[in-house]
Amino acid sequence: MFHLQKATQVTSGSDEASMLRWLAAQYPYPPVPTSPPCLPRPYIRANFVSSVDGAVTHDGKSGDLGGPGDRAVFRALRGLADVVMVGARTAVAEGYRQPSPDAVFTELRTQAEQTPAPALALLSRTLSIPADYPPLTNPDTVVLTCRNAPEDQRRAFTDLGVTLVDCGEEEVDPTIVADVCAERGWRRVLCEGGPTLFGSLITADLVDELCLTTSPHLVAGNASRIAHDLATNVMRPMRTATVLTDDDGFVYTRWVRGGQDLDTVH
Repeated sequence: MFHLQKATQVTSGSDEASMLRWLAAQYPYPPVPTSPPCLPRPYIRANFVSSVDGAVTHDGKSGDLGGPGDRAVFRALRGLADVVMVGARTAVAEGYRQPSPDAVFTELRTQAEQTPAPALALLSRTLSIPADYPPLTNPDTVVLTCRNAPEDQRRAFTDLGVTLVDCGEEEVDPTIVADVCAERGWRRVLCEGGPTLFGSLITADLVDELCLTTSPHLVAGNASRIAHDLATNVMRPMRTATVLTDDDGFVYTRWVRGGQDLDTVH
C-alpha cells in the first residue's frame, strides 16, 4: 500500500526566533519519565547531512553540503539536547567548539530543567586529540575513551585537567557510553557524527532517531556514507515521523525506530 506524504515547507517569512522555536516543536524528544527507573535509558538522536547520492562530505567536510535551513535545524536540535556526542576526529576536522547558550531556547531549557547549553562528549579510543584543541579543557566537555588508551596521552590530558571517562577496555563500548549518559543525567542525546560512531551505535541498536538533511546536490567522488561499521548483518527498521522542505530545495526527514508509537515522540 502506498501513501502520499506531503512535506511541510519551511519558508523564510517569519522572524528567526519564531522559526527556530517552530523547528524545535517539530523535533521533540519524548518526555522524561517522572517515576522509576531513576536512570532511564537515554534517547539517542543522530543528525546528519548527505547529498542526494549519499555522500556525507564534499571536499572532506560536511559543512559544504549544508545551507541556511540545515544550519537552522542544527541549531534547533542543539537547543533541545542535554549533550552533543561526536567522534573526536570529526570534531577536530570540522572545527567544533563548545556548545554555548542560545537565547532563543533559554526559556524552553529552563522549563525542561536543562543546563543553559548542552555538554560536549568527545569519543576517542586513542586520545589522538591535539592538546590545544579548545573544548578539551572546558568543564562541560567529557572525553569518553577506553582503559587501554595510550598511557602517555592519558597522563598528559589528566595534567591539563581534561575529564576522561573509561567506557570499555580495548574499544569505546557504545552500551557503556549510553550508561554514562544516563548516570550524568544526559537523557536527550544528540549524536553529530562521524560515520564510525554512528555505525557503532546502529550496530549496538542504540539509535532511536535519525534527523537527516538531504542536500540538493550530486557529489560522486569517494565520500563516505553517514554510517559505517565492520558488522555486516545489521538492519534496523525505521519509520518517517516528519518530512520538511525549504525554499532552497533541501529535504529534512525525521526517522524514528520502526514499531515505535509516534504519539510518544510528538
